[in-house]
Amino acid sequence: MTRLSATIVGGGIFGLWQAYELARRGHDVTLYEAMSEAETGGASRFAGAMLAPYCEAEGAEPIVQELGVRGLALWRKAVPQIVMNGSLVVAASRDQGELARFARMTEGHRAIDGSTLGELEPELGGRFGRALWYPDEGHMEPRLVLAFLTGEIRRLGGTLHFGSAVPAPIWRAGSDGGVVIDCRGLAAREDLPTLRGVRGEMAVLRSREVKLTRPIRLLHPRFALYVVPWSDNRYMIGATVIEREDAGPVTVRSALDLLGTAYALHPGFGEAEILELSAGVRPAFPDNVPRIVAKGRRLLVNGAFRHGYLLAPVMAEIAATYLETGAAHPILDVD
Repeated sequence: MTRLSATIVGGGIFGLWQAYELARRGHDVTLYEAMSEAETGGASRFAGAMLAPYCEAEGAEPIVQELGVRGLALWRKAVPQIVMNGSLVVAASRDQGELARFARMTEGHRAIDGSTLGELEPELGGRFGRALWYPDEGHMEPRLVLAFLTGEIRRLGGTLHFGSAVPAPIWRAGSDGGVVIDCRGLAAREDLPTLRGVRGEMAVLRSREVKLTRPIRLLHPRFALYVVPWSDNRYMIGATVIEREDAGPVTVRSALDLLGTAYALHPGFGEAEILELSAGVRPAFPDNVPRIVAKGRRLLVNGAFRHGYLLAPVMAEIAATYLETGAAHPILDVD
């Protein structure tokens, strides 16, 4: 196999996985990221990092679940921080129609009653009479995993450049015989005109009153919410996507929605400390399925939408295999 020289532009979860996968296969890798190393990840830092291929199928094309199952397997093989406690979906008694709809739209779950829910999450058993349990899903803390991947790329001999803008010719593809993998997200829209930005907002809370061990999705007709447990009594509180491209501060209305719905899930959040309120903008194609677009010696890997963590490993696997063998794939477009 010919040893590749690959330049990756963009240090979000897609870019880091592209660099890691190629370095792991023995290729020469250089990654450029305009942000500082402390800010590594860009929009990827504002994510729940739920590895939930079955739950995500509720609002995604079928290929997302197919790729997501593979992505979860690759995560488990590569990264020791993955927590495999499954995930839970609940709804208030007045919103049981939402729970039934979610069950119809997904697979890989068990319908459980309040007693079984209490065995899995003792603090929720008395609050919800029914739930859906997805035992084969996982989660992780995104910023820890971003740091882990950065360390692994270096350990494997990759070169990382943080904190300086990348001059345009670098991503205009390899006159030196190398390949360029463009993972710049929305910054690549001049070459991917159908990309749009989708805003995601999050809160990070610290609570010693709440003890949850797996991601919880609380369904609501207007404002669904997910809660992901992190280390040190911290919880990431996230909303569904918002069709806006600005990455400005979280508004009072959004903060009230996030925090009020968290309180509805568990009143213990009422005494929590607010550590962070922030927003990020994720790139997405019209069908919300990520793609790899091959333009000669240049690949554009983009369109993470809300599936960036779940699909990053399999996107890297598809891209690396294409560069090594020319193998086709349904999400790979050769221009």
